[in-house]
Amino acid sequence: MSAGEGTATHPATTTRPGTTSGPATPTAPHVLDNPAWASLSDAHSAFAEHPGGLRPDASRAARYDRDVSPFAALADPADPRSWADLAALVGGGGIASLAGVLTPPEAWETVGVIEGVQLVDTSLRAEPAPEAVRLGPSDVPEVLALIGLTKPGPFLPRTVELGTYLGIRHGGRLIAMAGERLHPPGWTEISAVCTHPGHRGRGLATRLVRAVAAGIRERGEVPFLHTSAANTGAIRLYESIGFTLRRRPFFLAVRAPGNKPAKLP
Repeated sequence: MSAGEGTATHPATTTRPGTTSGPATPTAPHVLDNPAWASLSDAHSAFAEHPGGLRPDASRAARYDRDVSPFAALADPADPRSWADLAALVGGGGIASLAGVLTPPEAWETVGVIEGVQLVDTSLRAEPAPEAVRLGPSDVPEVLALIGLTKPGPFLPRTVELGTYLGIRHGGRLIAMAGERLHPPGWTEISAVCTHPGHRGRGLATRLVRAVAAGIRERGEVPFLHTSAANTGAIRLYESIGFTLRRRPFFLAVRAPGNKPAKLP
């Protein structure tokens, strides 16, 4: 599927707490309406944790291994069974970070909300970056230091295992990076795009986004990404290089009903 296919027919939509994401067609939701669940059910199933006692194919909720990603997901936010499975997964009083837009049932508490944007590749020029190097587990301390400085979003010790991460070094020091995160069928999310403050203005982030996208395109998939709706500078950059707004999701942190069990002495 080319970059333009599968995107132009899905106009940007806005979803807010109190609603579920609208279907991209009259008959079925688009895979990008629930990308975390689509990823955990397919390409990222090896990283998925399900409620105890439930087979993955019977579970209606899942989350990433907690040192890989903070995200959890529901098979269907409108289905009470999905919420019951999520409650069993996180435990009483447990927190779940949901990549999507929904209002939890009354017994659940919303403890954090971020308005985001989802953009898809419609005309990006994807090309390798010869100066970029592949990042792996041995680079994680440096990656976490750069993430901590620039704060592009959550990144944990094993996030690098989710896909290809590329970096640019200067004097041996990691100064910019970008990589792959969510991986629903036919699509791959570009994430963790960041540049050291002392090296901004040189187009490093753009080169890395193009390079990561080149690898995604080679697999016959389409790049997409998320960012905060408040990050207007990043949104302008992404739109200027060929991404198009698809929808405006909200990302929620929710607390399950009940209390966490007391710790044993």
